[in-house]
Amino acid sequence: MSGLQENGNMDSQTQARPRGELRDYLAAERTLLAWIRTGLALMGFGFVVARFGLFLERLQIFERTAVPSSTGFSVWFGTALIIVGVIVNLSSAWHHARLIRELDRGEPARCRPLSQNVGIAVFLALVGIAMAIYLISVRSSSTLHSQIRKENPMASASSKEAPLGTNGIVSKLSNHSVEQTVERLKNILQSKGVTLFALVDHSGEAEKVGMKMLPTKLLIFGSPKAGTPLMLASPTIAIDLPLKILVWEDAEGKVWLSYNSPEYLKDRHHLPQVLLQNISVVETLAANAAN
Repeated sequence: MSGLQENGNMDSQTQARPRGELRDYLAAERTLLAWIRTGLALMGFGFVVARFGLFLERLQIFERTAVPSSTGFSVWFGTALIIVGVIVNLSSAWHHARLIRELDRGEPARCRPLSQNVGIAVFLALVGIAMAIYLISVRSSSTLHSQIRKENPMASASSKEAPLGTNGIVSKLSNHSVEQTVERLKNILQSKGVTLFALVDHSGEAEKVGMKMLPTKLLIFGSPKAGTPLMLASPTIAIDLPLKILVWEDAEGKVWLSYNSPEYLKDRHHLPQVLLQNISVVETLAANAAN
């Protein structure tokens, strides 16, 4: 009988054990929402960090600069933050469900493990340090590329000739205005007995239709004596004959003479080396007109 009484007393004590108070449930809910906000903030920040590298690539492609190889690290940082945010949300949901069960049974609520909070704080501190180092490295790389971009135009200006690109166009800096350069070219052509077939005033034609263009003029010239052997050797060079020199002004007020490189024309149309001199005259004309 005494054993039955003891069991009955224990059952009555278990049934009489009070559930958690309303404020305990509300506190648990506020804690869950706070952790969910933390997880969402981590995922959102991770997305921004991951996209930062792609933004740098687009920006540097637009500016025509080399892309530092370190931009790929932002994707790893961002992915790590997103994964941590997901883990925080899942862990918070699990802890909240356990806490509610404990409150329903009237058991004393256990606090969240301290190691989890400290672990997240340490992880974010390490990510912050890594991001600071990453940003400093990107800034240093961008500064270096900016200095290179500044040095290249200075080198081109000092030689008064732009580098030859894949399109075969050479540009020489003129010491005169567009009008003066054109007049110098016309006088040189006349003195050498070279025929000026046409002078196309692109900027003047643009003005006629109500559009503005910096001074841009194209001179088309040549000599049957020099051009005929070229076309006999390679008929396709007739596409690039007569020879042309474009005189134009850029946005900085500099005047340039642009023409097809003789070497480029030779390679394009497979001309024999002996006929290269027939088109090399364009270099001499441009140089004399620019000085």
